[in-house]
Amino acid sequence: MSEDTLRDEVAVIGGGGKNLGGLLSRTFAADGARVVVHHHSSASDAEQTVRAIREAGGEAVAVQEDLTDVAGVRRLFDTAVDTYGGVDIAVNTTGMVLRKPILETTEEEYDRMFGINAKAAYFFIQEAGRRLNDHGRIISLGTSLLAAFTDGYSTYAGGKAPLEHFTRAAAKEFADRGISVNTVAPGPMDTPFFYPQETPERVEFHKSQALDGRLTRIEDIVPVIRFLATEGRWFTGQTMFPNGGYTTR
Repeated sequence: MSEDTLRDEVAVIGGGGKNLGGLLSRTFAADGARVVVHHHSSASDAEQTVRAIREAGGEAVAVQEDLTDVAGVRRLFDTAVDTYGGVDIAVNTTGMVLRKPILETTEEEYDRMFGINAKAAYFFIQEAGRRLNDHGRIISLGTSLLAAFTDGYSTYAGGKAPLEHFTRAAAKEFADRGISVNTVAPGPMDTPFFYPQETPERVEFHKSQALDGRLTRIEDIVPVIRFLATEGRWFTGQTMFPNGGYTTR
């Protein structure tokens, strides 16, 4: 992870302060990138990630914005351009999980879930398409529930589902500038976002559906995103499912 494969490139990481985004920020920095670490409400985590990058000799800056606000998305990219002179890679790891039956879901919950999982993702891709340097890379975080037939996640999986279409359209529209656009859709991840939605029995079920009888780890996903940001730029318009074979079909 210290081969300078991203030397002098600039990466904007949506949700880059902790969990998957935090590890990704540190990995990109170790590869030589200058990293814009976005967070919404986790200032201490973002500052800790930036501090770790700087202590390791890298360059990073933390930026607080609400990505459901289009003006906030634009300000995030403004900061990247103003600070580092441009953007080469944009990765959006943000999202919100809710497991709740359709009959119990409120309008407020629906709006909040689609705001972060669909609207924010759309305008992140849009602004990245406007601001990235030629031959840039745009990567969004989806979910393997896009390929599942299961209950409870109507607003989460439903909110993430448009990413496949956003990705394909953007890949075509940005192709003349050499910008690749992809979505990475992991299986259930072993992070604090997952456990509040599930019972212990369902956690064990999800583990049983994947390779090695375990949940997806952030360490499983970072190399996939890193690949798309480096050697894998010939992939575009794709939704990739690094999920250990997980399925609920």
